Amino acid sequence: MPYDLKEIAAISGMPGLYRLVSPTRTGVIIEALDGRGTRSIASARNKVSLLQEISIYTQEYDQTVPLTEVFDRIHQQLGAELELTSKSDERDLTAFMGQVIPDYDRDRVYMSDIKKLVTWYGIVSKNLEYQAPATEDEDATPADEPLSTGGEISADAATADDAAAGNPEATTEAPKKSKK
Repeated sequence: MPYDLKEIAAISGMPGLYRLVSPTRTGVIIEALDGRGTRSIASARNKVSLLQEISIYTQEYDQTVPLTEVFDRIHQQLGAELELTSKSDERDLTAFMGQVIPDYDRDRVYMSDIKKLVTWYGIVSKNLEYQAPATEDEDATPADEPLSTGGEISADAATADDAAAGNPEATTEAPKKSKK
């Protein structure tokens, strides 16, 4: 995951983004991602929306693009710093959105959503570290390394006594039967 958005939230009635610190009886302790890191409490009355759970509508009615993927696309295409702001011209903002998600639903994604996206990306890119997605080469195991022994133990493996010492299932005694 490029940006870890598990603990980052937008809270209704409060500008900016916040990191969720810990829950309380009456809400949640939050830390502002504004550079100052001020902490406060968001009450249970506030609507807390985790960025990880937000998606952008596409023209396929039943499909959306998760915000983490959108942020990844922005980072790969435009880098960490955007020239756009939420106060940029509407034509520039729609062109930006079309560049990042060419098939976004122009009827269900409003200009206010695009402005929020630009603002949120700016905050996230300044406060969170971008982690490059793992490539297939890093995920694959080397060809000479077996995935499993298949129940076979090689000749250079430890003796049966050494293996039994570390394995509780490899006992030589018969299991005791319980009387009921």
